[in-house]
Amino acid sequence: MTIKTTNTFSPEVRARAVRTVLEHEGEHPSRWAAIMSISSKIGCTAQTLNEWVQKAEVDNGRKPGPSTDMAAQLKALERENRELRQANEILRKASAYFAQAELDRPFKR
Repeated sequence: MTIKTTNTFSPEVRARAVRTVLEHEGEHPSRWAAIMSISSKIGCTAQTLNEWVQKAEVDNGRKPGPSTDMAAQLKALERENRELRQANEILRKASAYFAQAELDRPFKR
C-alpha cells in the first residue's frame, strides 16, 4: 500500500529550487546531476524536483504541454461532466419509473 504524504514544500521553496536548477545546471555535467545536488540540499527526492522543473518549463512555455492552470481547468471540467452524466442518468431512471407507475395506475371513469 502506498501512503501519500502531504506537501511539505511551499510554492516559494519550489520556485526557488526550480530557479536554482535552471541557473546552475551549466555547472554540472547534466541537468540530472544538478537536480540530484540541489534536491539533497532542500530535502526532497530528485524525482520530485525533476517533476517541478518539468512543470515549470511547461508553464513558462519552454516545453509543449498543458500548463498547470489548464490541467486544473480540464480536471474541473471532467469532474463537472461526470457529475452531469450521473444527474442525467438519475433523471432518466426517475422518468422511466414514474412513466411506468402512470401506466400501472388504474383508469379513472
